Amino acid sequence: MERKSLFLSLVAIFASLNVVCDSFIGIPQFAEGVWYSWIFIIEPLTGIVLGPYAGFLSTLIGVMIGHLIYFRGVQEFLFTIGSPVGAMVSGLLFKGRWKTVFLYYTVLFTAYFLTPVSRQLPIWGMWNTYFAYAGLCIIALIMTKKRAGRLQARSLSYILPIYAFIGLEADILFRIFIFIPCQTYRSIYGFTVEALQLIWVAGALITPIQVAISALVTLMVGIPLIKILSKTRFFP
Repeated sequence: MERKSLFLSLVAIFASLNVVCDSFIGIPQFAEGVWYSWIFIIEPLTGIVLGPYAGFLSTLIGVMIGHLIYFRGVQEFLFTIGSPVGAMVSGLLFKGRWKTVFLYYTVLFTAYFLTPVSRQLPIWGMWNTYFAYAGLCIIALIMTKKRAGRLQARSLSYILPIYAFIGLEADILFRIFIFIPCQTYRSIYGFTVEALQLIWVAGALITPIQVAISALVTLMVGIPLIKILSKTRFFP
């Protein structure tokens, strides 16, 4: 009962933090990137601490309420689902379930490159997602070689930023999937190919900065938080 109460309390706390982060736009130029808020700050940590499914639910509640507080258009309720997906991916990796994440990345990359308009966009514009995919492949090799479900706890100082990075890029891939393969760039926004090319260049410059900030926050907050929760037997 005590563990269940702690878990429900954490879900509520993280949902509240997601509401605050999603409804706050502190730096105007960040509003032009993939994320329209500071949700990227808390997103990976939510999945890592709560687990993939509770992390998904907590983030989903947070971004939906946050979008109601700071309304950015009906279409943004669809795109913001990428945030709970990113939290879930970070949580899956922390649980050692890299195969599910690998499948997710492969399917979404395939869908993107099979879309005709993608051939007219700068291929280097998604360089950060390529690095995330490469990092995921390295993790898969390490875990397969060790025959372990997850990396050792003493490795938190480097696996937390990596899991945050891969989770956030999974968020970006989801939004790209909705934007390009699902062709909402044309049906909802009416963008031309020239406009898409500019968006791709801007995203290649802005989103890595946001990801780096989130990875740093996940590292600084995640390690002491996980150590504290481990003493309560919340983590095995």
